[in-house]
Amino acid sequence: MPGVAWWPVLILSTHKQSEVSVFWLTFPSLILPPLLCVSPSSKDQAEMDPADMEDVEEVEEEETGGDENSKARQLTVQMMQNPQILAALQERLDGLNGSPSGYMESLPKVVKRRVNALKNLQVKCAHIEAKFYEEVHELERKYAALYQPLFDKRSDIVKAAYEPTDEECEWKADEEEELTDEMKEKAKLEEEKKDEEKEDPKGIPEFWLTVFKNVDLLSDMLQEHDEPILKHLQDIKVKFSDPGQPMSFTLEFHFEPNDFFTNTVLTKTYKMRSEPDENDPFSFDGPEIMCCTGCTIDWTKGKNVTLKTIKKKQKHKGRGTVRTVTKTVPNDSFFNFFTPPEVPENGELDEDSEAVLAADFEIGHFIRERIVPRAVLYFTGEAIEDDDDDEGEEEADEENDPDYDPKVSRPS
Repeated sequence: MPGVAWWPVLILSTHKQSEVSVFWLTFPSLILPPLLCVSPSSKDQAEMDPADMEDVEEVEEEETGGDENSKARQLTVQMMQNPQILAALQERLDGLNGSPSGYMESLPKVVKRRVNALKNLQVKCAHIEAKFYEEVHELERKYAALYQPLFDKRSDIVKAAYEPTDEECEWKADEEEELTDEMKEKAKLEEEKKDEEKEDPKGIPEFWLTVFKNVDLLSDMLQEHDEPILKHLQDIKVKFSDPGQPMSFTLEFHFEPNDFFTNTVLTKTYKMRSEPDENDPFSFDGPEIMCCTGCTIDWTKGKNVTLKTIKKKQKHKGRGTVRTVTKTVPNDSFFNFFTPPEVPENGELDEDSEAVLAADFEIGHFIRERIVPRAVLYFTGEAIEDDDDDEGEEEADEENDPDYDPKVSRPS
């Protein structure tokens, strides 16, 4: 019978004269192993409930009648009441869950042929999707030019190159909505008094350092010795590749003159690709970062926080003399971000390098997509609350999704 799997069941009698009977049960689209069912002994039958005995007797009468279909139905009912058989069946079903290969293999050749046609259509969809993302990249470049004057003004305010007007500084906070005019005036006078007592700061001190410290993804990269340097960070800009050039973007970190390095701008460039892989076209899910390149930091002598000097004592085995050896080794620092692992021409990396690059790509994408456009909200912490709310909603959606598998990790 097409689309139906036949399940042989052995019924073994426990009487002295054992008999073996084989009945075939059908379960649509399932390939199930033979299961062993042992019929109860005469002692067990004596202890059975009279109602159950009536059911057994009815089955035996129907068997005597020779109705093969009726026998199979009755045996199915009895077997489905057996917890061991149910457990074995459930285990088999669990093994099939999420694995459609068995069903695909059972399809007729003519149906498989049509499925192949659908796959070819899917490949064409992937190529159209790739073109869509290329046009999105063009739109991003176009609108980046519109955003940039606003970001430039933000930078001027942060580094005290521009003092905003009273009108530009007017902002109605949520907690101010319920205040009376008298209370607002009093609060304003107190703020002015505090400002007079304090030293007049320039711009917004430690703006970008505060942003970094407020974001877990970035704060995990920071070391204590990085903070004095990042206090000199004045702006982060995103530059897109020119029209007609391969997709890429560059992060520019602009620093004021400082005692740590002579560079005024540190750069990190990410090269992207928006085309399906010929060997695995169905894995395409939008543009992917292929590689990244950093820059050389011209450190002032003795200020390179990416290296540290350690001293080791070595004892001579023969003479027993002890000498001190000085060695320079890599040191944890945010500024290692500008020296990512190099991808060899064959594209093969060891596991550690792959993990570093994967994290690097995530950080670069996050800075471009979230930090630069919404820096002030990460400075105040408001964007962090929004991110937490979005994450909570996403987790709730996953819990309500019947297809969600908590054992499968989420993508970045």
